[in-house]
Amino acid sequence: MIGRRNLVSGVAGTAAGLGLALPPKPASAQEMPELHWRLVSSFPKGLDTLFGTASRFAEAVSELSEGRFRIDVFAAGEIVPGLQVLDAAQNGTVEIGHGPSYFYSGKDPTFTLFTNLPFGLNTRMQNAWLYQGGGMELLQSFMEKYGVHAMPGGNSGCQMGGWFRKEINSLADLKGLKFRIPGMAGQIWERLGAVPQQIAPGDIYPALERGTIDAAEFVGPYDDEKLSLYKVAKYYYYPGWWEGGPLICTMVNLDKWRELPEQYRAILTYASAYANGWMSSKYDAENPAALKRLIAAGTVLRPFPQDVMQAAWEEANKLYAEISESNPEFKKVYDHLVAFRDDQYLWWQVTEFGYDAFMVRNRRG
Repeated sequence: MIGRRNLVSGVAGTAAGLGLALPPKPASAQEMPELHWRLVSSFPKGLDTLFGTASRFAEAVSELSEGRFRIDVFAAGEIVPGLQVLDAAQNGTVEIGHGPSYFYSGKDPTFTLFTNLPFGLNTRMQNAWLYQGGGMELLQSFMEKYGVHAMPGGNSGCQMGGWFRKEINSLADLKGLKFRIPGMAGQIWERLGAVPQQIAPGDIYPALERGTIDAAEFVGPYDDEKLSLYKVAKYYYYPGWWEGGPLICTMVNLDKWRELPEQYRAILTYASAYANGWMSSKYDAENPAALKRLIAAGTVLRPFPQDVMQAAWEEANKLYAEISESNPEFKKVYDHLVAFRDDQYLWWQVTEFGYDAFMVRNRRG
């Protein structure tokens, strides 16, 4: 268990850091109903940060409600497959789903914008957009159309570009490449000549091992090591330009959300914000050591060639323009997000980038 004192302190710190007011003062425990809900994750239990964040969220809810609001957490495949979490929350199979919204971009490409726009926001910018920049209103308005109340529930930080069986030296090497990559990023890779494949996390390793696919992206060093992807693909590319700060959503069945007492809605909101920060800090702490272990095991680290990066940027912007012409919902969110992104990078280049670039050049070792 987290421990009530530490949890309350953590929630208070999260609220302050995000500019949120603290939850309303709780009623006495005896006045609050006892609830027992179920949550399904998009990820297997072996991924202790992606799946583990859902567990931390559930623990926080229990601690803040003094044990009266309990949530059982289920891994992908235990109730529904990992790519059906939104549907399970929407139709009431469970009360809560936890996973990235871009898994559902086939329903509407707008879902992608609430995970991460390729060449979009980094993690801090994502939080700023959601909590301070008007993004939360757009997120919740859109997701309510699919029967859920959505909240930020995790962020991995900028991800890696994936594992490749063969070296990528130029744009020409992407032709016919079968690449596991979901959502809108897959459409961009297709325009670059690759053949995108949407495969659930638990199926990536066997697909690479059998040669069903030539390459696969997942998250970053810590999780990729757990999936043993380095054993079946040698080259590890960066950056994951399609996931600069990808969001995990906590998706609560809308009818259940509306039935909750105010205090329980507040507890879910702040527990989810706490989980959001916990995931980012966990990855930041774990990835450096994991990357060192992967390199020691024979992984070859490579940046994407500049012609690949530039072509991806150009094709991405063409795709966004095409979707915006036919999808007003996408255009509304996209225009809002990109305007925010451009201002953020105006600021970022002044101090954050300058500081980080200097420190990278001068770090010990």
